[in-house]
Amino acid sequence: MKVAFPVAPEPEAGPAEAARLLFAGPVDFLKGVVHMDGLPPADRPEVCFAGRSNVGKSSLINALTGRKGIARASNTPGRTQEINYFTLGERSYLVDLPGYGFARAPVAVVARWQALLKSYLAGRPTLRRAFCLIDSRHGVKPVDHEIMTLLDRSAVPFQVVLTKADKLGPNAIRPVLEQVEAELQKHPAAFPELVVTSSEGGQGIATLRAIIAGLD
Repeated sequence: MKVAFPVAPEPEAGPAEAARLLFAGPVDFLKGVVHMDGLPPADRPEVCFAGRSNVGKSSLINALTGRKGIARASNTPGRTQEINYFTLGERSYLVDLPGYGFARAPVAVVARWQALLKSYLAGRPTLRRAFCLIDSRHGVKPVDHEIMTLLDRSAVPFQVVLTKADKLGPNAIRPVLEQVEAELQKHPAAFPELVVTSSEGGQGIATLRAIIAGLD
């Protein structure tokens, strides 16, 4: 049976304000992890952000938290080579994962952090949802299916977040949404709702904050 993947609506005023206050509170970089034994205690819920190199993960985290430099953004694919943990108050963790796919780094380094990424996704018991970031200009690529399949096998629910929507014209997003919806039919772990965002313009940021705030 075909599953519909509508765009998530804007949150109602109450949940939106609660989420805004949560993200306006203390948000701090905790640590960068290069081995599984370096993960912080699994003592609170966490959400993670996964995506191809240079899809805009760091920029999205900066936009969510309202802090320009909390996550390092770079035009160089593959700069994030660690699992970066951020504390959202004392409530939960935000986790910035290494970019997958093309990266300007030695093959051995890429292999090492990709292995770390897979181990994390398969074995973190407090992971409530993975947000798979997809560039609005390109849609789902073959390399995205690799991470989505891993999430399927690990029974980790994931939700697609389209980034850089400001780079498209007002009507150009529709065929991209259709392509993403068709590709997600292949993945049982996909949450049946899409989030369309622009880190620069603020589109979808309140929606994504409310989604994260609503996960226990």
